[in-house]
Amino acid sequence: MTTIQVDHLKVTAADGHRLGVYRAKPTGHCRGSVLIVQEIFGLTAHIKSVADSYAAAGYEALAPQLFDRVSVDLQVPYAQWQTGLTHARSIETALTMADLEATRLAASKPDRVALVGYCWGGRIGYLAACRLDLCAAISYYGSGLPGCLGEHPNASMMFHFGEQDQGIPLTDVEQVRHAIPQAECHLYPAGHAFSNADRSSFDAASAALAFKRSVDFLRRHLG
Repeated sequence: MTTIQVDHLKVTAADGHRLGVYRAKPTGHCRGSVLIVQEIFGLTAHIKSVADSYAAAGYEALAPQLFDRVSVDLQVPYAQWQTGLTHARSIETALTMADLEATRLAASKPDRVALVGYCWGGRIGYLAACRLDLCAAISYYGSGLPGCLGEHPNASMMFHFGEQDQGIPLTDVEQVRHAIPQAECHLYPAGHAFSNADRSSFDAASAALAFKRSVDFLRRHLG
């Protein structure tokens, strides 16, 4: 198994805002860089573990603290999802894009960057694929995607959805498939946040399959 090392960075967005970034990377050869975009709960242990997993797969993984614009190092308990949603909605999308761009530029290979986003991050990741210079983007159960489909991604896209997700109806999934027919779109026999081992909705089999598909996708489009 690939050994990894982790550290924390500070990056500066175009408007002067400074935010923290958790970074995990392999100690040996690095295939490229991947931005890991959080849910509505901040930079949680789960998001750090995701970064670690991609580092173990051979990628530099950078997870920006996008809630630093609300409060530095802010984390929201899973039971307080309404608070997390309020925080996410309080940040202008353009500012989140600026934070992601600053993180991309801090990557060791800024011209070879992909993105993996979860829930709110799945939606933000789609918009980043439309607006930033990315090689590929992967959206896990991205919420509110139909409202974003007026923009078209410049990067290769993969989507993961749960068939039993109470917050994302299958009609939303069909809209995504229709709007971006070239994208890879996968459904799993699971609910929302099925890839988060810290939540009751975790589905180990679906999470493992989605991660394998994601790594294979990155191998094809990033290296």
